[in-house]
Amino acid sequence: MKNAKKWLSLSLAGVLLTGLLAGCGGGNTPPASSAPSAPVSTTPVEGGILKYGTDSEPTGFDPHTVSEEASLRIINQLYETLVATNADMTYYGQLAESWEIPDDVTYIFYLRKGVKFHSGREMTADDVVYSFDRVLGKTEAGDIGALGSKDSYYGGIESVEAVDDYTVKFTLKEPNAAFLGNLTSNYGAIVDKDVIAENGDLMRADGGTGPFMLGEWLPDNYVELPKFEEYWEADRVKLGGITYYLIGDEAARLAALRTGEINIANLSSTNVTAAEKESNLSVLGYQTNDYIAIGCNLSTPALQDQNVRQAMSYALDRQTLINVVFNGQAQVSTMMPPAMGHWSLGADSFDLYQFNLDKAKELMEAAGYSDSNRLSLKLAAGLMDSLRQAAVVIQQQLSEIYIDVEITNLESGEYVDIWGKMSTPEAGFDLMVVSDGAGTDPNRAISFFFGTGSSANVFGFSNERVDELCALGIATTDEAKREEYYNEAQEICVEDSTKICIASPMKYFVSSTSVQGFAPSAADASDFRDTYLTQ
Repeated sequence: MKNAKKWLSLSLAGVLLTGLLAGCGGGNTPPASSAPSAPVSTTPVEGGILKYGTDSEPTGFDPHTVSEEASLRIINQLYETLVATNADMTYYGQLAESWEIPDDVTYIFYLRKGVKFHSGREMTADDVVYSFDRVLGKTEAGDIGALGSKDSYYGGIESVEAVDDYTVKFTLKEPNAAFLGNLTSNYGAIVDKDVIAENGDLMRADGGTGPFMLGEWLPDNYVELPKFEEYWEADRVKLGGITYYLIGDEAARLAALRTGEINIANLSSTNVTAAEKESNLSVLGYQTNDYIAIGCNLSTPALQDQNVRQAMSYALDRQTLINVVFNGQAQVSTMMPPAMGHWSLGADSFDLYQFNLDKAKELMEAAGYSDSNRLSLKLAAGLMDSLRQAAVVIQQQLSEIYIDVEITNLESGEYVDIWGKMSTPEAGFDLMVVSDGAGTDPNRAISFFFGTGSSANVFGFSNERVDELCALGIATTDEAKREEYYNEAQEICVEDSTKICIASPMKYFVSSTSVQGFAPSAADASDFRDTYLTQ
């Protein structure tokens, strides 16, 4: 990553002298401000601009096809869904004012009236129909590679019908216990068909109804999102806009927070301790449903041997990695993180998730490897500091079991492109460190990432029994039965070890004390509708 193009530098000369930003160059920067010498006023600043320091470059803003985190932070400001999730994981109507479920395959949504797209046109039921037709490949564009097109999300929809301008009827092919939860995903965002007709897609265009609009995007520098003055809850939104500044280095983000060049950023737990000592900064932490993992490219002959995959799992000292990468602020995790409560069997339930170097060496030797016959693997990392740091620890730990790992840190666009090829030789990599979100329903945690042919199943895993269990789990609302099905599916996926899960971290925002009203949670860590700046 060419950091000289990407880090803020204005007014950082003093920090440069300390060596924290050695090597950083210039770029477009927000105006600096001095740290407050007195308590911050509680008087809101009308129209204040939130200056967000982001760690990587977005790849584009199409809510139906983009999944990487830097883009999602912005997509979540531009687009909305029929249903959204409260902090306590209950559902509320967003673009749908209410809904009813007359039978187990029929959902009727009553839309809010007067909701406008950023183009100024009113949203109607026809736009809802178009949005889901687009996801399912039923528009003139055909298959757009929508992430919600498979059965794990919206593939089970039989039809979407506009009953009238403000009423939409969904008919499912069969009962789907996760359907409402699936509708909270940006994969089901409601989009403006006229904007797509004009631009072809939404990668650099704005077809949303959200509280902020897409303004200027200067790649490798910043993205500006001005407030949408005709937003359906415009009086609720106090910010005049959000500007996302690309600051690839975490030490540089902390320095920019200290000087006031930005007023909010994500920081790892490593730097949170330092931030807590600053009188002009606040720390907001929350436990996520995310986890990091190593994915094995099953087109690599050596990784088709389950002994090798399981050996890697045994060789990972997950707690040491947590201490190094997350400063101890994470939990050992399977693909069902501990925050999912009773749905998670817990890493303690699995022998494969217990550090056992002797067992790992035994399995590698059974596969034919030794100090004189070592296995060389190429590992792709990138996107976030935590993935890059985890890759180094993984490299060190796997070296103990006759595996030599070559790490390549990729730019965001290249990482996403290769991620989609990680079941093929064309990827050029054998392993990839990923960060995935399990969501709030066990079907997403399993079917979306492990179902045969599912959108996010990029490593080539396929198991008929897992597919069968997911089908059973989604077809019933009996929680005890669902738990039984998904528990068995977890066991199969862990045993297979195509995707070797590691840890579910805490996540942290650090902000200026002038930032008020922001309350991130696992349900939504990007809702700035109630956020405001004080004087």
